[in-house]
Amino acid sequence: MEIPTTLVKELRERTGASIMDCKKALVDAEASLEKAIDILKQQGLMVVEKKAARIANEGIIEAYVHPGGRIGAMIELNCETDFVARTNEFKELAHNLALQITAMAPQFISREEIPADSDMNPEIACLLQQPFIKDSNKTIQDLINETIAKIGENIKVRRFARFELSC
Repeated sequence: MEIPTTLVKELRERTGASIMDCKKALVDAEASLEKAIDILKQQGLMVVEKKAARIANEGIIEAYVHPGGRIGAMIELNCETDFVARTNEFKELAHNLALQITAMAPQFISREEIPADSDMNPEIACLLQQPFIKDSNKTIQDLINETIAKIGENIKVRRFARFELSC
């Protein structure tokens, strides 16, 4: 089956996957863009599962202070190598997570940290379960998984802090 290069280009722009992966997904999906996106997501989830057990002890600390200087956040985001920690994709992820923490004020990283007797909503209280402020169709965990699939290394949010001046 011949796949138009414009379709491959569009899929690559939407997913960030390699040209060969996009072309193979489009062939498997019989030139359906939406099916090809689903195929690439499934492949990305398999990559994420493979990487989950790997140790992530490199990374960066990102800080964001909202204009006006009354609210801000710091996050420690870890990956496997210092090389990846210096990439634009990793730095952008760290910045987006700091923005998320500033805007949405999560209390925990993941659902497992919520006390057992608590009635907190994980989508509000946990960073990884929150809808991403720049695209509410994705959760923060989805955003991290996409980055893991792109860069090929495990990524973990180690800790974060949010600061807000009292009135």
